[in-house]
Amino acid sequence: MNNIKLHKTITIEAGKRSDKPCIRGLRISTYDIIGWLKSGMTIEQIISDYPELNKRDIQSCVQFMEEFNAHRTSIATLQINETFA
Repeated sequence: MNNIKLHKTITIEAGKRSDKPCIRGLRISTYDIIGWLKSGMTIEQIISDYPELNKRDIQSCVQFMEEFNAHRTSIATLQINETFA
């Protein structure tokens, strides 16, 4: 896999974090950030724990994951429709 830049500040680098999408080439994945938010951490708490992040990074991560999940849902819907067509 080549290095890929996705959605504003999201990157995938070959061999880094098992090729998961990360923030600006850091070793902090979008899955890490979403997990922290789901566990109840605030943006301010995340930035306090990881000062290399900023609010825009976290907002970009949330938007990326929303778009990723919407895309995944639309693919599943198409597959279901084709199966029962």
